[in-house]
Amino acid sequence: MGWHSASGDRNGRRKLFVATDGLARSPGHVFYRKLNELLAAEGFDAWVEELCRPKYADGVGRRSIPPGVYFRMLLVGYFEGLSSQRGIAWRCADSLSLREFLGIPLTESTPDHSSLTVIRQRLDLETHAQVFTWVLAIAARKKPFSGTSVGIDSTTLEANAAMRSIVRRETGEDWRAYLKRLMVEQGKATPEDDISDDDLRRFDRQRKDKKVSNAEWESPSDPDARIARMKDGTTHLAYKAEHVVDLKTGILLAAEITPADHGDTQTFEDSVHAAQANLNEAAAEASIRTVVADCGYHGGETLATLAEHTPYRTIVAERPRRGRANWRDKPPAIRTAVLGNRRRVRSARGRALLRRRGETVERSFAHVCETGGGRRSWLRGIDQVRMRYLIQAAAFNLGIVLRQLFGIGTPRSLQGFVGAVSAVLTLLQLAYLMFCRAMARLDGIARRPNDSGRPCAVAFTA
Repeated sequence: MGWHSASGDRNGRRKLFVATDGLARSPGHVFYRKLNELLAAEGFDAWVEELCRPKYADGVGRRSIPPGVYFRMLLVGYFEGLSSQRGIAWRCADSLSLREFLGIPLTESTPDHSSLTVIRQRLDLETHAQVFTWVLAIAARKKPFSGTSVGIDSTTLEANAAMRSIVRRETGEDWRAYLKRLMVEQGKATPEDDISDDDLRRFDRQRKDKKVSNAEWESPSDPDARIARMKDGTTHLAYKAEHVVDLKTGILLAAEITPADHGDTQTFEDSVHAAQANLNEAAAEASIRTVVADCGYHGGETLATLAEHTPYRTIVAERPRRGRANWRDKPPAIRTAVLGNRRRVRSARGRALLRRRGETVERSFAHVCETGGGRRSWLRGIDQVRMRYLIQAAAFNLGIVLRQLFGIGTPRSLQGFVGAVSAVLTLLQLAYLMFCRAMARLDGIARRPNDSGRPCAVAFTA
């Protein structure tokens, strides 16, 4: 039994001693216990401390937070659906089961959100990428996958910057100054006029050409963010996230973050190469052979480049077109690649893989971006966003491994499991009651006298 006490206050009064075995304890969450068992069996803490050792100074300053605690807190952010570091820090400080998962007793404080920022800035992008490939290696050992057929798709992530703060690249003027200059140029105001915000909004609504281009505007707080149309139809400053998923197991092989104005055909080849590099880094004996994508990735030059310079076979859906294609002004290599891709898309295997891509890739976005809290980024700078998103993707892969080993992939799976079991038991009970009532009704019918005045020969009992 140990004792815990604090030093005296400024008035010299001493506080009471409290026995540590009398502090509140938690049995821990079964999911996080299983996750800790998996990390301990794979030697995660020793490995990550050796990996991060060059980033820490020996014997200087206060005691630092172990990198294992830092990465565990980011995993908590995914599994608890928390997008901000403040939310993660508060949740870890508030929950006894998460304290047990982090290995922090009640006598110590959990890391603050500012400490997470300091550690993230200390560790570079390469360190976070190595943690992702380390988890991918576990997935390759625990749930072997072929990796021969992969699906690819992209989505947008809202950046930590507001549209109202954008400025002109060449002049540096904000939106208000820009509208005032347009009013002066059109003769609706003079430079000396004090134009109100209502007048500017009224003028802005009446304008016809109101397009905002990334070539002309940027965010001063996050220059890497780009103006983009989100999935819900709104316009925000955003980043683009691209997933490469193994179609056999659903494991995420690559999670790339690029500027939102980069088209799918621009990032297609680089993302697939990144997935193959991650497989090689994870020592997984798998080589990508077939890449399946939707019509947003279809482009003649892209297909020709992949067919000529890579070993990948493409199954990319093609947009419906009217009439026949015109190949007169295009190189023969583009025609060969497009027709070959069309033939594979129309085959039975191609149609099956396209359906499979829609299931697995969209599921990864649903887990990482929606339930995992990755749709909204609270960090600024593309490298900072990449660091956090890579750990989100690693947590997604850990969830698949845990589901394979223990039957649960998230801490909320137990809630759904209990609800499903309760529903099944309720249905069985209702079915039994209905069966008893039916048998009782048949028994009553059998006991009725027949035409001869005698009861039926057979009587049913419930």
